[in-house]
Amino acid sequence: MTHAEDYRRRPGFHGWRHAGARRVDRRSNQGLQVRRLGDALFQSRFDLLLGRKTYEIFAAYWPYHEEDAPHGGIAKLFKDIKKYAVSRSGEVDTSWARSVLLRDIADVKRLKQEDGPNLVTQGSTELVHALLANDLVDAMSIFTVPVVLGGGKKLFADGSAPHSFKLTRSRVSPNGLIVGHYEREGEIKIGDTTLDAPSEREIARRKRMKREG
Repeated sequence: MTHAEDYRRRPGFHGWRHAGARRVDRRSNQGLQVRRLGDALFQSRFDLLLGRKTYEIFAAYWPYHEEDAPHGGIAKLFKDIKKYAVSRSGEVDTSWARSVLLRDIADVKRLKQEDGPNLVTQGSTELVHALLANDLVDAMSIFTVPVVLGGGKKLFADGSAPHSFKLTRSRVSPNGLIVGHYEREGEIKIGDTTLDAPSEREIARRKRMKREG
């Protein structure tokens, strides 16, 4: 599970929870740990920025979740904030209160230049790939769950803008769930590990590579 961060007043994006995390049984101890750590990420002010499919999942669930039920605070929070749904084509029902339809990544870029709270993206795999490719990611909170599912969607697809990130805070649950929060640090720094004088084996390797083309 991954949570990334997108800041409206500076380049980036706040809050992506990878869709694969929804496969964790929320009734289990591990599921409860995921929910608790995930809820802690919603402490600061934000708006939601979602792809069409994730928006439709949220819109079919959260407006109908009782606010006095467990995790009802999130339902109330989602009701009060703005929800931006990004969809290049097709009809999108934006009747969920305070919902706004964006048609492309250019609309997202314009939105980020406006004053306002952070933008939180959950699920929305294709949208996240577009944000990464267009260099719009400032921070990520990555959940490492000790479960092997055998398949899933990639967080970092080919075409992501290369940048280095630094770990600013982390947390480990008793059952091994790890949450690391990473802030954007800048360009990638590549160290020089070459020897002053290549070994005979390295010289032979280079000659072989040259012959092989």
